[in-house]
Amino acid sequence: MFHNARIGLVIPCYKVKNQLSEVISSIPEWVDGIYLIDDACPEKSVQYVMNSVSDSRIKVVYLEKNGGVGYAVKQGYLMAVEGNQDLIVRIDGDGQMDLNHLADLLMPLIKGEADFSKGNRFFYVEDISKMPKRRIVGNIVLSFMSKFSTGYWDIFDPNNGYNAITSRALKQLPLDKIDNRYFFESDQLFRLGLNRVKIVDVPIPAKYGTEVSNLNIFVSVFEFTFKHIRNSLKRIFYNYFLREFNLGSLEFILGTLLLNFGLLLGSISWIIGMGTGAPTPVSRLILIAMTTLSGLQFILGFLAYDMNKQTSHSAKNS
Repeated sequence: MFHNARIGLVIPCYKVKNQLSEVISSIPEWVDGIYLIDDACPEKSVQYVMNSVSDSRIKVVYLEKNGGVGYAVKQGYLMAVEGNQDLIVRIDGDGQMDLNHLADLLMPLIKGEADFSKGNRFFYVEDISKMPKRRIVGNIVLSFMSKFSTGYWDIFDPNNGYNAITSRALKQLPLDKIDNRYFFESDQLFRLGLNRVKIVDVPIPAKYGTEVSNLNIFVSVFEFTFKHIRNSLKRIFYNYFLREFNLGSLEFILGTLLLNFGLLLGSISWIIGMGTGAPTPVSRLILIAMTTLSGLQFILGFLAYDMNKQTSHSAKNS
């Protein structure tokens, strides 16, 4: 146990044959349960390691077909809850998560400061320089999209799989609705946001060795963009129209209508002008400018309201 809390460690395993044994050996003794989920790994990573590792804390699930990293994590979550673990940590089996920082990740949950904590690889500048450049670019883009879709404006590095959650918060999540693949982390944050769960970022550097990532960051940016837009619209509808109607709701409606009207009228006027060669009337130009700028102002007001609302909820939950 860790500070009188039972700790469960979930590790989805896929093509980590060369790293998994070292990861298991580095797990602290105070971790109560270790849940290895073999996601139909073609290397049979878990089976290979279990031939040489003996640890009574380990429980293994062999999935018959590959369900994706999110699906594997969810199976581990269910096992940890069934095992009566108080705090559940998720790491990957490739050795990138430094377990020397596991206590740092857990302390905000132990102290009751949050119900979910996650690593942030971008906190220290010297650590960023060690990260592959394509990951830096991809994670920055995804982080900004995640802020809007989840409502957690003060967090970064949303795709970091080094995180911990209380069993209380986990039991409130509709796991069947959370993405089964690489969008899992962002989708989980979205669902946590709908439940207004307090989240904290913990500065934890990543370790980069010989592991090969199965995630194509640039392909994922395009895939994730659609899913972030979908979640953003859901979040706005749930929080600003279904649950309540407030100043932010009005700002979003007015901003969307005015901005779209200004852009549409401007586009039509430009097309007509290109076709006829006639100049656009000054009165119409003024109308286009006023509606577009007003729409932008309302949208900015909505974003400011949304950021402040998330901060106020965090204060109430802390």
